[in-house]
Amino acid sequence: MRTALEVDLTFDQVLALVKQLPKQEKIMLTKELEKEGIETKLSELLRTFRTTDLSLDIINEEVEIVRKQIYDSQKH
Repeated sequence: MRTALEVDLTFDQVLALVKQLPKQEKIMLTKELEKEGIETKLSELLRTFRTTDLSLDIINEEVEIVRKQIYDSQKH
C-alpha cells in the first residue's frame, strides 16, 4: 500500500536539495525542467493560433492561389 506524501518546501530548501545531487542527476533534472518549459511554451503557442475561422477549404484555396502565382511568375 502506498500513501501520498505532501511536503511544503521553500525554493531555497529545494535548491539546497538539488545542490546535494550528483552531477548526473542534476543534468537529468535540468533536462526534465527544460522539457516541461518547452511543453508549456508549445501549448501556449498552439492556444494562440487556435481558431475556428480557418477551414481546410480556405487553406486549400490559399494554397492554390499561391501555386498559381508561383507558376505564373516562372513563366515570365
